[in-house]
Amino acid sequence: MEFLVQVLVSLKPAVNDPQGLTVQSALHALGFQGVKRVRVGKYLEVYVEAESRESAQRQAEEMCRKLLANPVIEQFQFTVREVSPGGVAQPSPRT
Repeated sequence: MEFLVQVLVSLKPAVNDPQGLTVQSALHALGFQGVKRVRVGKYLEVYVEAESRESAQRQAEEMCRKLLANPVIEQFQFTVREVSPGGVAQPSPRT
């Protein structure tokens, strides 16, 4: 079975975000004075083959811990969705 892993990686709250400050300044320069804070992160889509959703979740967790996020300064979250034979990700089950 094929699964789509959608990963969000962001800096931990205590870590300074110079890129976020740059974006915030640029937004202010464009007239968006209501912007009070910007944090910049990463979004990744990883397609994996796995026997089950649980197996895909274990792989996703390991990928994030070993490569996709720097555990010293970043945090991550992910969702795993099954991909239909036509290549379309199915909605995540509600828990």
